[in-house]
Amino acid sequence: MTFSNDFMWGGATAANQVEGAWNVGGKGPSTQDHIAQGSREVIRKYTENIEEGIIYPSHEAVDFYHHYKEDIAMFAEMGFKIYRMSIAWTRIFPNGDDAEPNKEGIEFYRSVFQELKKYGIEPLVTLSHYEMPYNLAIKYDGWADRKCIDFYLKYSETVFREYKGLVKYWLTFNEINSLSLSTGGYFNGGIMSIAGGFGPMEYPNETAEHISRRYTALHHQFIASAKAVNLAHEIDSNYQVGCMIAGLTSYPYTPNPDDMLAAQKQKREQLFFAGDIHVKGEYPYYMKRYFKENGINITMESGDADVLKSGTVDFFTFSYYSTGCISTDPEAEKTGGNLIFGVKNPYLDTSDWGWQIDPKGLRYFLNEFYDRYRLPIIITENGLGADDTLEADGSVHDPYRIEYMRQHFQQMEEAIKDGVDLIGYTAWGCIDIVSLSTGEMKKRYGMIYVDKDEKGNGSLKRYRKDSFYWYKKVIESNGEDLS
Repeated sequence: MTFSNDFMWGGATAANQVEGAWNVGGKGPSTQDHIAQGSREVIRKYTENIEEGIIYPSHEAVDFYHHYKEDIAMFAEMGFKIYRMSIAWTRIFPNGDDAEPNKEGIEFYRSVFQELKKYGIEPLVTLSHYEMPYNLAIKYDGWADRKCIDFYLKYSETVFREYKGLVKYWLTFNEINSLSLSTGGYFNGGIMSIAGGFGPMEYPNETAEHISRRYTALHHQFIASAKAVNLAHEIDSNYQVGCMIAGLTSYPYTPNPDDMLAAQKQKREQLFFAGDIHVKGEYPYYMKRYFKENGINITMESGDADVLKSGTVDFFTFSYYSTGCISTDPEAEKTGGNLIFGVKNPYLDTSDWGWQIDPKGLRYFLNEFYDRYRLPIIITENGLGADDTLEADGSVHDPYRIEYMRQHFQQMEEAIKDGVDLIGYTAWGCIDIVSLSTGEMKKRYGMIYVDKDEKGNGSLKRYRKDSFYWYKKVIESNGEDLS
């Protein structure tokens, strides 16, 4: 058998894309709650106030808050061994700097974890998944202020202690390396001085000061992550804490040495940089030149180096959707992707949203990560966004998603044969959720269809797609039956 007997098959979501109930149960507003809906053509916008007539996708999402028992039962029916989810920070500390946690929020997640335990599903919990208390963003300029480290650690300690015995696996930040991109300033860092009037998916012309603030915020997150790792191990020696990296995966477009060097530079600065700090516990040598040339000055306080070195992670996780190419030719044709836009690869097909489909790239980067870090790996996001159709009889036929997953599973098998210690896989958006990049509902990833349209209309009733039954068969056979 290729997959080990204890391989963890499952699915993944994020609180701000699935929970809804944005102002229910004592929850405070998060940075995501201030981002309006967009589309492939219209960039999502941040608004200072919640405005009438504007759709804010996180406000209702797919209402997991009121449907979690039904949803978890369906996850169990598929055979999930693991469910990657996030805790909404503002459900625990509504303002981020509150003196005491919100008890109603604590009990909500306790109920979710107990429901998962009832079905033998292991939770994999992300502490910060592209949201933070809006109050911290406004009052402190988000992660650009070092004070946020202490607020995050107070929140982390609270949940580490409250859910001891219910949760084993934790992730500190989702796709932390997104802060190395201009897109990450607001939606990952909560940095209002960068956000201005720009939405999280827009690419403004940043100043040197803006770039420096992003990397300052990223440094603060690195310190917070390392301290959270140490704190978790102190509270429960059984806790396993990992990192989560956005798989910004690219190839050189041609064998031109300039393309080769550009691809190497991009891979180091946007992909390996964050992983190296999480796993090796120190800033890599190759970032010194980048910082110098871009006027980036990181304030390294006394003890920071020791914190990074001591707070390295126990396992490694990453997202993988597609790949692009890196070219020094400004005229080369561009393509879409997760967070980044690369040059189109002529050897690959694309999804409805213009993302290139590259299953073999997953094998390639599994080997890249494992060779570099030698830690157990979980693929925590992978899937195909598509405009699925609900038929009159309640069926949803999505053969394209099944084929996408089949091809990626085949390459996971090859990577395991290569020697990669791959221990789990959580399909992104295992139930339909609102899209981060566009805020749309029609860009569906799930194997469970949710009856809701772009304007928020619908019954929220859940339906099993064809991929639901196919994935159930895959899990039952532990990856042996991919037919």
